[in-house]
Amino acid sequence: MNIDQYIINDVKPLDKHSQMSKAQAIFSQLTYSHLPIVQEGVYLGCLSENDAHCFESNQTLEEVKYSFTAFHVKEDTHWLDILEAFAQHQCNIMPVLNQDNDYLGYLELKDIMEFFNDTPFMYESGAVVVVQKGSTDYSFSEIAQIVESNDSKVFGCFVSSYKDHMSEITLKLSPQNLNRVLQTFRRYSYEIVNAAEEDSFLDTLKERSDYLNKYLNI
Repeated sequence: MNIDQYIINDVKPLDKHSQMSKAQAIFSQLTYSHLPIVQEGVYLGCLSENDAHCFESNQTLEEVKYSFTAFHVKEDTHWLDILEAFAQHQCNIMPVLNQDNDYLGYLELKDIMEFFNDTPFMYESGAVVVVQKGSTDYSFSEIAQIVESNDSKVFGCFVSSYKDHMSEITLKLSPQNLNRVLQTFRRYSYEIVNAAEEDSFLDTLKERSDYLNKYLNI
């Protein structure tokens, strides 16, 4: 992904000598969570909307520079790392710097999410499967091998949860041979946390259990 086309400058960064009232006015008009602050074009950090409303309107931004949060991405940062940065800093605006740390503009979260929506993980028709295994006991190469050995394809795969040394992995798979894929995961000691309705494993167990109960009651 080339993020250059997503960098915007609709809202100019505020100079550190600006009054807080200017930042408060911008926040009241827009839905941005943060505003970038610069000193002679050099990026200093971001002021959050929550902090802006806690200060006096006649204060300068320089007086409250201790509240700035200096998060940013570079112009060659991968879009997944950009998405992670948005999540880590709980923001909807992300400053972008070049390799010389010059301020270039900012990204909006909605633009990055739209790019994510255009990936095969989101738009390809397929099955979402969630598996779980010990964090030291699985590998993505093994997961891919399980899926592809059953003539299915992986559209996307990521660790969606980590708790008590157990990792939960969410996969988007092509729908072919889903039952075979799930059965193979079980043979490799993966727990199926969630899967499409095509999974017949539990139905088969129930049928066998009902048959056994019927037999025992004869």
